[in-house]
Amino acid sequence: MENDNAPTAIIDRTLGAAELSALWADGHRHFIQCDFEDGDCAGMALSHARFDRCNMRKADFGGANLEGSVWQSCRCAFTNFAGAHFGEAVVTGGDFNNSSFRRATMTSASFTGCKLTGVDMTEAKVMHIRFAETLLINAKLPALSFRKETLHRVDFSDADLRKCDFRETVFDECSLRDANMAGSRFEGADLRGADLGGLRLSDATLFRGATISRAQASQLLGELGLAVK
Repeated sequence: MENDNAPTAIIDRTLGAAELSALWADGHRHFIQCDFEDGDCAGMALSHARFDRCNMRKADFGGANLEGSVWQSCRCAFTNFAGAHFGEAVVTGGDFNNSSFRRATMTSASFTGCKLTGVDMTEAKVMHIRFAETLLINAKLPALSFRKETLHRVDFSDADLRKCDFRETVFDECSLRDANMAGSRFEGADLRGADLGGLRLSDATLFRGATISRAQASQLLGELGLAVK
């Protein structure tokens, strides 16, 4: 049975930090089609908040507590989440292009159907992060661990994947085209569902111990300048 005394969702409001703090103090946790653009929400305690179709473009959530928060089809391009606590957050749909998660804590966060082109996750604290049907083109993801994860329709084209851990990772309809994978580990990975275009000769040894298809092997040899007959 629903609690008739539960605070109602906040709908179609423009909210600054003061307004958000007041609403939060009154128990409001659900925000629909609200506008936080350019807002300063840095350091705020917003754990388990739910944001549906909100506009956070260029907002500052740096250092905020967003543990367990839910984001549905939000516009968060150029938004700052640096140093935020984003563990167990669930993000579905939405535009997070060029947003910053530098040094954020992102354990068990999940992103599905998102645009994360140009996102910066440098020095993020990551374990069991999940991506599916997501664009990570030109993203900065150095030293992140994807070990034993299954990545479905994730586009890492031109991304910075230096020193990432892809051991025993399964790639399903993914792209690693022209990504920088220097120092990454792929032992036990299943790369048969990945686009490996643009591979350089110096990168070929990265895939030692990984599984690729015969077609991929022929493609890679061709891109390395070797004739396959």
